[in-house]
Amino acid sequence: MLRKQVWPAIAMTLLLCLITGAIYPGIVTGVSQLIFSRQANGSLVSVNGQVVGSELIGQSFTQPYYFHSRPSAAGSGYDATASAGTNKGPTDLKLADTLIAEMVDSAVAQDGAAKGAIPSDMVTRSASGLDPHISPANARLQVARVAGARAASPDAVLALVERRIEGRQFGFFGEPRVNVLMLNIAVDSAFPRRQQ
Repeated sequence: MLRKQVWPAIAMTLLLCLITGAIYPGIVTGVSQLIFSRQANGSLVSVNGQVVGSELIGQSFTQPYYFHSRPSAAGSGYDATASAGTNKGPTDLKLADTLIAEMVDSAVAQDGAAKGAIPSDMVTRSASGLDPHISPANARLQVARVAGARAASPDAVLALVERRIEGRQFGFFGEPRVNVLMLNIAVDSAFPRRQQ
C-alpha cells in the first residue's frame, strides 16, 4: 500500500519540478529572447558603446547640470537589491515634518521652486524606490538650473524636455512622464558641458 502511494507521489513531484523548474522557464526565456530581446535583457542603454544604465531602473543624478530623479528609499538610493518604499503614510509626522520638508527646502534652494507649487514627485519617494521617470512638471521646474549650469538657452532646454515627454501607455494607462536617464543623455548630446 505504501509503495502504491509513495512512488507515484515522488514521480509526480519530480515531473512537476521538471515542468515548472526547467521546461516552462526555458520556453518563456527562449520566446522572450526571440520576440522581446531588448526588454528581456534589461532595456540597457549604451552611450558610445558603454552601458550607462537601464530605461527601467532609475539612478541618482545630483549634479546641477543634470535633471534630478525623484527621491529614492531603496537602500542608499536606487539600489535594485533593496527596492522598497519608506512605509510612511500621510499621517506620519516624520514623513511630513522631516523627509518631505527637507526635499521641499532642497527644491526651493536648487530650482527656485515656490513652496506650495512643487510637483509631488519632486519631494516624495516612489513605492519601489526605483522609478526611472519624473513628471513633466518636475522636469520643467528643473530647466532653469540645468540651462544655467550648461550655459544653454532655457527655451532650448525646455524644448528638449517637451520632446522627451512620454504619453500615457496605450493612450490611457498612467500619466505622462519623462525618463530621466534618457533626458540626461539627450541633454549631454545637445548641450555638451565644457570641461573644467
